[in-house]
Amino acid sequence: MKHIVRVAMLGLMLAPALLTSCEKEGDDYTLEGSAPQASFTTTVKTTEFPTVVNFTNTTKDGFLYQWDFGDGSPLEKGQNVTHVYKRPGTYKVTLISAGRGGTGFSEATNVVVAAPTSPAFVGLTNSTTTGNRAWILSNQAGAITKYAADGTTVLSSSEAGGIPACQADDEVTFTSTYAYSYSAGDQTYSNGACGDAKTGTSDFIFTPTGTTGGKITLQKEGSFIGETTPTKSRTYEIVEVSETTLKLRTENADGTFTQYSYRPQLSALDRVKLLLTGATSKTWMLQNDVDAPIVVGTESNPSAYFPGVKAGELPTCQSDDEYTFSASDKFTYNAKGETYVAGPYACQAPRSGTSDFSFGPADGEGIAMFEFKKAGTFIGVTDAPDLTYRIISIDDTHMVIRAGRPSGTVFQMKLVAKP
Repeated sequence: MKHIVRVAMLGLMLAPALLTSCEKEGDDYTLEGSAPQASFTTTVKTTEFPTVVNFTNTTKDGFLYQWDFGDGSPLEKGQNVTHVYKRPGTYKVTLISAGRGGTGFSEATNVVVAAPTSPAFVGLTNSTTTGNRAWILSNQAGAITKYAADGTTVLSSSEAGGIPACQADDEVTFTSTYAYSYSAGDQTYSNGACGDAKTGTSDFIFTPTGTTGGKITLQKEGSFIGETTPTKSRTYEIVEVSETTLKLRTENADGTFTQYSYRPQLSALDRVKLLLTGATSKTWMLQNDVDAPIVVGTESNPSAYFPGVKAGELPTCQSDDEYTFSASDKFTYNAKGETYVAGPYACQAPRSGTSDFSFGPADGEGIAMFEFKKAGTFIGVTDAPDLTYRIISIDDTHMVIRAGRPSGTVFQMKLVAKP
């Protein structure tokens, strides 16, 4: 059936030539002579992706050509052609040729298209075949850093939480089929102010550098990553990429450089865990420089029973304790010499230890909840109601947690990330 369709299409291709031969006696374009011997050679470009393949026609006795690239794309006319393959695989390519003696079909030739193996590409897109990954700007210090033309002198660097809200909510997505999309939310930060959204898409070229690195070149005029500031060739070097971090560096049109730090666009719950654990592990301490670092009360009034002490009044054996959470759901308590024990309310022998913990949605007020698996595990105070703690609020450096179930007594504590 496919051959019948091809022949029918070739008939349409030949129609103008046949009409001309009828009008002009002696015209060379007549269906007489040898049938074409369709054949071709291929050259696969392996220095960048998506893969570009050049097809060179070596057909004898042909003058019209049609290509089937084997990937489901439309048939293409032309003597020598170029085709872009966006997915890895083995494709059977066929050339159909028309000549004076009729139609010729080449043998199906396998074109092997490899996937990029660079860790930079895998991390960027979450795959080599059918993946995609969305990123948003990190709100940590240095998320946007500008360098002088020497590439090392820092001209400016954003502070923690210092990115404008209309820029901090921007989302960029890269797919393994070399498509880039930018979602601005409500507005785009441009020329020092929040303005109309500039949401858009672009194909991109990935060029490996070394065995692990790479760079991205956006193909659409006006497309950008991070900021609208014009860049040199819309090219961005992948400085670092992992499950938790993407750093891109670009040369601006004026010769300076800008580096952008991104983090994965996660679910709300995953973002909380990322803040809790710092992607690998993160240590927290009671915040002793504010009033009421620990209060006791009820769900509706957490300080109803005990309003807390003044800033700096926690015992040293309590304020120096360290609580570490790891991304692998391990908790470690380091008493740093002594533990402040409820009951006698005194510093006693250290109760340092570890415990596994579960993490999930909060039961009652809060944005997430963790529960220790080992009896006797605690944060802040040894007489907390149970092993369950709800995260009421959290950012890169501060966290408020509440121990206890919504129906009973609760202990609410303010913590700060260890510098």
